[in-house]
Amino acid sequence: MSSHKNVIIFLDTDKYTSPFDMLVAIDFYPDAQIISYSNVEVSDAKRLIQDAMFPRGPEGAKHTKVFIGGQDVDKALQILEVIKKSMFPPFELSVIIDPRGSNTTASSAVAKTMKLFKEKGFGDFKGKTAAILAGTGPVGVVAARLYASEGGNVVLTSRKLDRAKEAADKINEELGTKQVCGVQAATPEETGEAIKDADVILACGAAGIQLLSLSVLEKYGKKCKVLGDINAVPPLGIEGVKATHKGKEFIPGKFGIGALAIGPLKIQIEGEMFKQAVESPNGIVDYKTAYEIAKKLA
Repeated sequence: MSSHKNVIIFLDTDKYTSPFDMLVAIDFYPDAQIISYSNVEVSDAKRLIQDAMFPRGPEGAKHTKVFIGGQDVDKALQILEVIKKSMFPPFELSVIIDPRGSNTTASSAVAKTMKLFKEKGFGDFKGKTAAILAGTGPVGVVAARLYASEGGNVVLTSRKLDRAKEAADKINEELGTKQVCGVQAATPEETGEAIKDADVILACGAAGIQLLSLSVLEKYGKKCKVLGDINAVPPLGIEGVKATHKGKEFIPGKFGIGALAIGPLKIQIEGEMFKQAVESPNGIVDYKTAYEIAKKLA
């Protein structure tokens, strides 16, 4: 048994470190020591990580964990890159990244929709299409990567065409693929066009904003079978899909998964990410890890 205590260091890009992530960590590891830093800039990352690497020696480094969070996803990813470049054997720490809960929420939503898709006899997702409404935010971007990893094509929507195209191009470049396309969905008709070939629709919009009405879904979304919505605040993102739906057939041939089905799994995934980081001496726990966990738990 090691005499070193497990320590989890939270690096948050926001004014205040999120209590959400710290409480999940405490519930899973009540004996761990929590240290938090807020307003973390990219320029702070090297000094902070190296000050965490050395004081407890190589054995202590195995028990020192880092969680990167905050609203600024791009900054969080840049902080991760600095940290990866700053560490070296035998002073490598386990690092979890989940800014704005994007990795865990997207993993939960995609795993839930994929499981339901298969359970209802629609087969695997290769060659199928997912439409992600309000898809340029943190959750939508990760969800696009995950649907593409399942072999699907992805239509990513935004109210602004340039934002949609920019996000889609970036994902395609990262994945080395052409599976993701960005389209504008600023009107009901544009939203209808975006969903007309979709087998799965996932709404990733801000709380309290309806992105898809029942009339547009019934007119344009004839091919769609499974719909997920991460919004739990009325009006919900997809009319007809309630927050409590866990695969309910809410209109003939269409099955819904609501935010209250996605949320509990998201928290389970985050807990398992902490567990994996605590039990591993080093390694990066990111959206790929989150999705592997999600598929096992969904």
